[in-house]
Amino acid sequence: MALPIRTLAAMAVALPLAASANTGVTITSYGHSALLIQGGGATVLLNPFKAVGCAAGLAEPRVSANVVLASSLLLDEGASVASGRLLSKPGSYRLAGLSIEGISAPHDRFGGRRFGQATLWRWKQGGLVFAHLGGTAAKLSPEDRVLLGKPDVLILGVGGGAKVYDGAEAAAVVRELSPKRVIPVQYVSGTTPKNCDQSSVEPFLEALKGTSVKRVGRVLSLPGKLSDTTQIDVMR
Repeated sequence: MALPIRTLAAMAVALPLAASANTGVTITSYGHSALLIQGGGATVLLNPFKAVGCAAGLAEPRVSANVVLASSLLLDEGASVASGRLLSKPGSYRLAGLSIEGISAPHDRFGGRRFGQATLWRWKQGGLVFAHLGGTAAKLSPEDRVLLGKPDVLILGVGGGAKVYDGAEAAAVVRELSPKRVIPVQYVSGTTPKNCDQSSVEPFLEALKGTSVKRVGRVLSLPGKLSDTTQIDVMR
């Protein structure tokens, strides 16, 4: 039975986010939707992949992390190529000094009937609240919006295709959640791999025309407190 919005709001307020120091974080991109986030005494890896599908030709992120957060166990976003505690299922977790919340959502636009369920992630690290939506194409439900809150940093797929937001859909999510920083992932840069149904980051940037965009390269450092103005950080 669905919980009333008021109850969900209370749950969101009560989420025991880790009280890590406002040290900020350093984020390293490995391409596709794999990001390594270091700060607050912990290292978190997002969506490790095998070099298949739209990730073909990329170097697999064979790195170590305290926690590995996967949108699902599909090979392009939840492969066993890195070392660390792998989480892919919804739930509440306490690891490496972090409080991590996983929220179930359809992976595709058809209620999960094609690709099953994905997991949306929310946690606090280095003083910043993160929301990781790197593997879904489903519209956010009212409950999702309440539980995700207003993150400091929003990570979401923008390249389109069967299981990733397209540019317009991703832009709508940004408007709903009003984050301070946005890191787009899961898009094609350069030549499109064979059998890949994703496009570039440009339709997403066009859909948010007027929003500040910074092309930051492979490594991004963020302070523990951000300005309230939304900025898109496009990583290499």
